[in-house]
Amino acid sequence: MLPIRPLIAGAALAAAVTVPVALPAQAAQLARVPTLIGVRAAHQPGFDRLVFEFRGGLPRWTQTSYVDRVVDQATGRTVGLVGDALLRVRFEAADAGAGTARTTYPLPGLIQVAGATPYNSTLTYGVGLARRTPYRVHKLTRPSRVVVDITTPYRTVPVRDHFLNTANYNAGRLPYTTAVQRPAVPPATAYGALQRLFAGPTPAEKAQGLRFVSSKATGFSRLTVQKGIARVYLTGPVTGAGSTFTIADEIMPTLKQFPSVTWVKIYDAGGHTQYPYGPSDSVPNSLEP
Repeated sequence: MLPIRPLIAGAALAAAVTVPVALPAQAAQLARVPTLIGVRAAHQPGFDRLVFEFRGGLPRWTQTSYVDRVVDQATGRTVGLVGDALLRVRFEAADAGAGTARTTYPLPGLIQVAGATPYNSTLTYGVGLARRTPYRVHKLTRPSRVVVDITTPYRTVPVRDHFLNTANYNAGRLPYTTAVQRPAVPPATAYGALQRLFAGPTPAEKAQGLRFVSSKATGFSRLTVQKGIARVYLTGPVTGAGSTFTIADEIMPTLKQFPSVTWVKIYDAGGHTQYPYGPSDSVPNSLEP
C-alpha cells in the first residue's frame, strides 16, 4: 500500500500551505469506505465465478495474483487453505463488513475462500483452487461487485467425502458419518476426494450437523495406492485425544469408495503407523482411544 503523505510537512510550512476545505457533501464522499457485505461463488459453463459484493461503491484498488502462500499481514502467519493453487485477492481502502470466515465450496475448481485479518483498510482473501488456470477480473455496479471468473478447462467426476454426523454420534446411532458429493479431477480421484475432505463441509452441510474432525492433522503430504493398499501420510500434531471418533473414521470410508482401495494405512507426521505391512487397515498410536 502506498504511504499516505501528510498535507503539512511541518509547522514552518504552515504559512505557505493552503489546505482546501471540503464541502459537507465532498467530505462525506471522501470519508465513505466501501464495505464488503458478501462473498459468494457458483459454477458457470467453463468457469467458477467468485463474487465480492460491496456497499458504498467499489474499492479504489484491487489486486489479484497467484502466490505460493497467503500471508495475514496483521499477524505474519500463513492463512491455511486447501488447494493445489492459491489465488490472492486484495482490496485497498475497504472495510470487512462480511467478516473473514473460511468457506468451502463444492465447485469444480474453487475449493475454499478464507480472509486474513483486515490491516490498514486493506482486505486480503485467499482462494484455494484444484488447478492453476487462467482467470479474469471485472467490476460491476448496481450493486457494486468485484467478480473473479476462474476457468475450469478440465473434466470432473463425482466422489464422496465422509464427515462426522454430530446428531447420529451424539445419539449413539450408526452410521456416524454422512457422505457428501464433491467434484474431483481424474485420474487422481482418490487424491481429489482426500483433498476435499480436508476442506471440510460447506455452510449448508454444517447447518445439517456435519463436521470435519481433523484430530489436529493440518493436511497430508502424500497419498499412494498400490496393490489395494492406500497409504496416507498426515501432517501436524496428530492426536485422537482419547476420542472414539477420529479423522481415521472419515479417511477410511472416503478412500474405500474406490475399487482400487481395499485397505487404508494412516501415518502420523513422523511416518509411523501400527501395522505398516500386510493387508490390513492401520492407524498411528496417537489416534487410538
